[in-house]
This record gives sequence, structure tokens and C-alpha cells, in this order.
Amino acid sequence: MAAGISFSATSRPILRSRHSPFLGPRPALQIPPSLHRIHGIFRRPNLTVCFVLEDEKLRGSLEPEDESGGVEMAILLAESVAEKVAEKKSERFTYLMAAVMSSFGITSMAIVAVYYRFAWHMEGGEIPYTEMFGTFALSVGAAMGMEFWARWAHKALWHASLWHMHESHHKPREGPFELNDVFAIVNAVPAIALLSYGFFHTGLIPGLCFGAGIGITVFGIAYMFVHDGLVHRRFPVGPIAEVPYFRKVASAHQLHHTDKFNGVPYGLFLGPKELEEVGGLPELEEEINRRIKLSKKSR
Repeated sequence: MAAGISFSATSRPILRSRHSPFLGPRPALQIPPSLHRIHGIFRRPNLTVCFVLEDEKLRGSLEPEDESGGVEMAILLAESVAEKVAEKKSERFTYLMAAVMSSFGITSMAIVAVYYRFAWHMEGGEIPYTEMFGTFALSVGAAMGMEFWARWAHKALWHASLWHMHESHHKPREGPFELNDVFAIVNAVPAIALLSYGFFHTGLIPGLCFGAGIGITVFGIAYMFVHDGLVHRRFPVGPIAEVPYFRKVASAHQLHHTDKFNGVPYGLFLGPKELEEVGGLPELEEEINRRIKLSKKSR
């Protein structure tokens, strides 16, 4: 009737006592009716009472129910897994469309703005070399400076006073977006303001503002593809995943989410350098090898 209990042809309890083999077979003693309710095994120094019970009808009725219950559970589990997979695919597609549309739109507007700004300023025949040099120089400078700004903000703000928003990025995401995405919009506001001011005004200062807006925009697009696409796989990034340095960057940021080094690295593109400063290169190399193995398995 239960695991670990053997079945016998009789259901009556039998009392067996220690008996010498020279005295013949062991006698089977009847148990008084008052003791029939006792289940299990009672042990005494020289006495053992065994109760063996068989109920084929009960066992036969339970086994089919157990089997059907197991099959039903397996079906429900398979349906749940399929539903989760379909949901994840939908989320990735939604974010991919948002990423492509925003990147394509912002990049197109930036290119058009740069072309028309300098075409407009050169209509008089004089080329503003100083202004042009300042624009392109600050474009590069702002893009690089955003890495240090992002590192500082990540540590001093996002993991401090703004943790209630950034925490959504360190938890399993439900849906294609998370509250942490607000920071991307916040960084886009000054970029749009600088680009607008620099586009509609002439001179060195407007040129520098225009360059700063371009630099912030370029960094934002690169950050989205490497951080959201490559690291957290919110959308496919194609050959970017095979670039050795980007794989190193992704592995470094993955260690940030394990909290092995108190949150280091807080930056993204210079994350490997931060790990080197705290002695995290062995862990970084291990994470890189892990990502390479996963990449090979997924092919």
C-alpha cells in the first residue's frame, strides 16, 4: 500500500517470537482483536510484532490518478514555458522596434542638422573654420565625457538617492520596458536643447553647443546597443557581439550585476579598466570565457 512495505497474501497481523531451529517451525500466534488497530512494528528485547497489510483495490485506484496527474502537470508546465518564451520574443521585438526607430530617427536628424547647419553658415562664401573645429572637437569630447558622467551618476545617484528607479534594472523585467529607461529620456533632453540652440544660432559658442549635443547623442546610441542589446539582450545586435572589446565590456558590466566588487564597474565602455583597478581581471576573464561558450552553443 505504501513505499517500503512488502505485500503478503494475508492481511491478518502475526506475532512472531524468537525460536530455535531445532524445535521445529516457528508458531504463528493470533493477536487479540483489541490489538488489531495497532499499525507498524513494535520491538522488544526478544519479541517482534509485524503488521503486513495489502489493499490491491486501493493501490489500483491510486496509481492511475497519479499517472494522469503527472501527465496533466507536465502539460501545464509545457504550456507555461511556451507562453513565457512567446512573451519574451514579443518583448524583444517591441524593444527592437523602439531602438531601431529611435536610433534611425535621431541619427538621420543629426546628419541632416550637421549638413544644413554648415551649408547655411557657408552661404556667404566664408568658411567658419574655428566654429567647425570647435563643433567636431566637442562632439568627440562630449561622447568621451559622457562615459565619466554616466559612471559618476550610476554610483552617486542611481545606486543612492535614485535607487527606487534604478532598482528595476537589477530585477527581472516584466514587459519590454522598465522604470530605469527614464534615465535615457532624461539624458536626451539636454542633447536636444544643445542641438536646437546650436542649429539656429551662429558663432563659436553655438557651434560648441551643437557639438556637445552631437556627442551626447552618439554616446546614447552606442550605450543603447552595447548595454541594452549586447549585455542584457533586449534585442539582437548581430556582429557587434563578436567584437572582442565589446565582449569584454559586456562581461565587465555583467560583473556589476553580480555585485562581486561592491558594484564596480559603474561605467560601461571603461568598465574593464575599473575592474583592473580593483583586482577583478581573473573574474573578468572567467566571465568572458563563459559568454564565448554560450555564444558557441547558441549557434
